[in-house]
Amino acid sequence: MRVLLPLPDRDFDVTEVAVPWRLLRDAGHEVVFSTENGTTPAADPLLLTGVLFGRLGAEPEPQRFYRDLLTDPAYQHPLPWADLTPSTYDGLILPGGHAPGMRQYLGSTTLQHQIAEFWRLDRPVGAICHGVLALARTNDSTGRSVIADRQTTCLPKYMERSAYYLTAWRRGRYYRTYPAYVQDEVTAALTSPTQFHRGPTELSRRGTATDDSPAFTVQDGNYVSARWPGDAYLFTRHFLNRLHSIE
Repeated sequence: MRVLLPLPDRDFDVTEVAVPWRLLRDAGHEVVFSTENGTTPAADPLLLTGVLFGRLGAEPEPQRFYRDLLTDPAYQHPLPWADLTPSTYDGLILPGGHAPGMRQYLGSTTLQHQIAEFWRLDRPVGAICHGVLALARTNDSTGRSVIADRQTTCLPKYMERSAYYLTAWRRGRYYRTYPAYVQDEVTAALTSPTQFHRGPTELSRRGTATDDSPAFTVQDGNYVSARWPGDAYLFTRHFLNRLHSIE
């Protein structure tokens, strides 16, 4: 099956892209990448070297997956957003990232239109961290967000605020992509704030290929959402379950 994975030209989250790519490929699926103009993308470099004193970056295994990803011809030659035909894909994954380059992807009306077109097909959609903003900013036929009536999570305010306060002295507003917190904008797009699920408090432990205990996702029909890179493995497995259910 074919899964579409749109990206900005730069600054996406290493783990939220490389883990889904690897798990989808290992399960026998094709991953198709897309950027605004077909430019080969690049991850947030600080997540490869460490945001602060060599820490707060991607874990070794996702970094290894990312190095493998760089050799994938589909990654090297992404399709332009405007040229996409949503009906030719079986699934859609919207990864996140918080560095300034993400605004190209999160703010694109062209990409929002393509996402809304895919959503109408009622096929599996997964969004993690800031990727949920790409859904929240879409419009359906009534002018509401496509997730207006869905249960969802996203990057919780306490996580975004904690990362900002910890690193602002060195990285400025690196962890504040927009003036509004991700959680606040996503919640505002929902019919009721009770549809947002914060998940258990977690600031350091991450789920792995063999341990899902720190991870959290929300599942609503064919839609799967998650909070941050620490949820990436569980998030992808739940997305795969939905993808396999339509085979």
